[in-house]
Amino acid sequence: MTVQYHDPNAAPSTAAMPYGLAANFAGAITLGLLANGFPDSDQFLDAVETSLRKALPSATFKRYNKRNPSIRASGELIEEIANDCDAFISAYGH
Repeated sequence: MTVQYHDPNAAPSTAAMPYGLAANFAGAITLGLLANGFPDSDQFLDAVETSLRKALPSATFKRYNKRNPSIRASGELIEEIANDCDAFISAYGH
């Protein structure tokens, strides 16, 4: 008897398109920290900011909170983050 294995993963329907995302951390940078509204997401970002301040002393931090974890961030909020920040980190909590 021969055992056969079936791989349930489908072949990709489109080719991967690599892209580059980067921020220049050599100088002053503004980092946005977006909490998703789950309990403790703000507290988690407090710890992230504390650690990043040590590694990036010239960084400025802006805090955002979408307040409701069950909805997407509004277009206005995303636009504000994009206009105000060089990079951002989104976090969740429970």
